Amino acid sequence: MLLIHPPIAKPSEPPAGIAKLSGALRAHTVPHQILDANIEGMLHLAAHAETGNDTWTRRARKNLDNNVSALRSPRLYDSFDSYCRAVRDLNRVLSVSARSLNTVPGLADYSHQHLSPVRSADLIAAAECPEQNPFYPYFKRRLAEIITEKKTGMPVVGFSLNYQSQALCTFSMIGHIRKEFPELRIVLGGGLVSSWVKQPTWKNPFAGLVDHLIAGPGERPMLGLAGITNGTHEHYLPNYQSMPLHDYLSPGLVLPYSGSNGCYWHQCSFCPETAENNPYTPIPVRQTRTDLSCLIGETKPVLVHLLDNAINPALMRSLADDPAGAPWYGFARINSELADPDYCLQLKQSGCVMLKLGLESGDQGVLDALGKGIDLSAASRVLRNLRKAGIASYVYLLFGTPPETMQEARRTLDFIAAHHDAISFLNLAIFNMPLCRQGAGEFQAKQFYEGDLSLYTDFKHPRGWDRMLVRHFLDDEFRRHPAVKPILKNNPPFFTSNHAAFFA
Repeated sequence: MLLIHPPIAKPSEPPAGIAKLSGALRAHTVPHQILDANIEGMLHLAAHAETGNDTWTRRARKNLDNNVSALRSPRLYDSFDSYCRAVRDLNRVLSVSARSLNTVPGLADYSHQHLSPVRSADLIAAAECPEQNPFYPYFKRRLAEIITEKKTGMPVVGFSLNYQSQALCTFSMIGHIRKEFPELRIVLGGGLVSSWVKQPTWKNPFAGLVDHLIAGPGERPMLGLAGITNGTHEHYLPNYQSMPLHDYLSPGLVLPYSGSNGCYWHQCSFCPETAENNPYTPIPVRQTRTDLSCLIGETKPVLVHLLDNAINPALMRSLADDPAGAPWYGFARINSELADPDYCLQLKQSGCVMLKLGLESGDQGVLDALGKGIDLSAASRVLRNLRKAGIASYVYLLFGTPPETMQEARRTLDFIAAHHDAISFLNLAIFNMPLCRQGAGEFQAKQFYEGDLSLYTDFKHPRGWDRMLVRHFLDDEFRRHPAVKPILKNNPPFFTSNHAAFFA
């Protein structure tokens, strides 16, 4: 088997999805190979980009090798300004590399002038003309090397498609394999595919192009394709050893690990996890600790990235009581434990460098209406405690939800301003209504993206707080507030939360 992580996703750490698949295959001695076409393809594209005519592009191209090396060195992260220049220069090289193909690749996104990742017809069009993809020279050569060498033992090629930014490139690679190696079976899975399949109106448009679509965890289906149906179980140690661990653009290896699928809270209105009815399936804490001990011993990471939608409180308590042996960060719910200053100090001593917090709103009525289970007075204590303990906070806000108006949004601004000294980073987002949410029709849903693969819909806001008004508020008032503006400037460009911990 060949497992592929396609472009484009942030190239700061190895892909956790195919590491889990590889761990399952390795446990059953199934021959397989991993291809991180994301990091390989980006580096290839940047190295072969044209110099360009403008001063910025010429400078960025000239300093390409130095910037790539610098992003892998801790020294660069001592100067935020130097870091920003290196990242923006690298993104510039990528973004101008495919102008003739009407595409704009980047460190965190991929766009096409005519093709959209939310239209199945466009994904099929990408598969029909793979040579029009800017990564084509790379993946044509690389796939030929791997598949020709392993051809007799590689009947299955699996793609892990998790983000819309990967979709067009994924289907270009699928189309190329279909043309050049038609005898191979193609499997498509990953988070984005799971969300597609769970839409109430889903009809598979990719029959004949993709042999198998996998929704949800892929370990058991992939083992089944390898002919292994007995003796399988739910959990396997992820395998990162076959990945290019020194190539990622971070100052040392960042080890991603997930101790659960789904969210243990599972009560937030309008959350995609709730809308898609994804079950919460935690790995037992003892097993998680065993995994982390093995993986940290094998890979010697500079940072552990816990990928859980919200870290299990029992796991967090375990980490506080018995440090994992490496610095770590991840998403956490604002809860009563974090309102305890001694507990926050214990987390810091365990290696916690940053917590991402889904606050969403600074208005208690909005939080209650959204089912967040967050008390603003507790949130205030949590932010103060984390700051005192030396743990960075990456706070996520969501504007334009059905219970919010300008008045509530201004209360959010007041809350953030009052706690500006305790907030390290901010993420601002405008609410999108999940298509598969029960009752979405009550909000007079209307077309948001023109595409049959869209996961979200626009809607008529019940209180008139539409997207245009929200954007004006964010641009004209929120982002310009003197207490907020400095926090927003802290956000690492393109890599955002994936690199924020290095500046904590």
